[in-house]
Amino acid sequence: MWQLFLLFLCALGTAYPQKLTITVNISEQKLYLINSDKLMKQYTISTSGRGIGDEPGSYKTPLGKHRIHKKIGAGAPLGTIFKTGINTKKRAPISTQSVPGIQQQDLITTRIFQLEGLEKQNHHSFSRGIWIHGTPYEGDIGTPCSHGCVRMRNKDICELYDLVSPGIIVDIIAHS
Repeated sequence: MWQLFLLFLCALGTAYPQKLTITVNISEQKLYLINSDKLMKQYTISTSGRGIGDEPGSYKTPLGKHRIHKKIGAGAPLGTIFKTGINTKKRAPISTQSVPGIQQQDLITTRIFQLEGLEKQNHHSFSRGIWIHGTPYEGDIGTPCSHGCVRMRNKDICELYDLVSPGIIVDIIAHS
């Protein structure tokens, strides 16, 4: 509803300043969408089951400022599987049951935000394929269990996808 209101204001020529950013809080397993220092949305997420870091091959989640380099998956049905950012045209069943431990297969579903690290502590993020993406393992959301990426529920990543654009800053922090 608010999106329609914003479109109406834009049609009238009214400026609506926005400064959207995303904060991923690892200790809380939450992603926050912030507009000019005001919380717009929050989502429960999952980060790495192996901790924090940027080393290639570590399967850890890197800290620090990133930028959304690219959005992938517009219009794909929920559960669509992506490999190396390419739509396979296959769909994964979405599980709302918890699956203990790190998944053997870290399927990437529905939508992707390709992240680019902006600091020394995360300069491997792009080459490592650190993304914010949907997962078929929705029962594990809220538990650190990814292979380094930020996992979201499929409906949540679709909603967020429609709200943000490439270039938005994503700050991954260890705790508040």
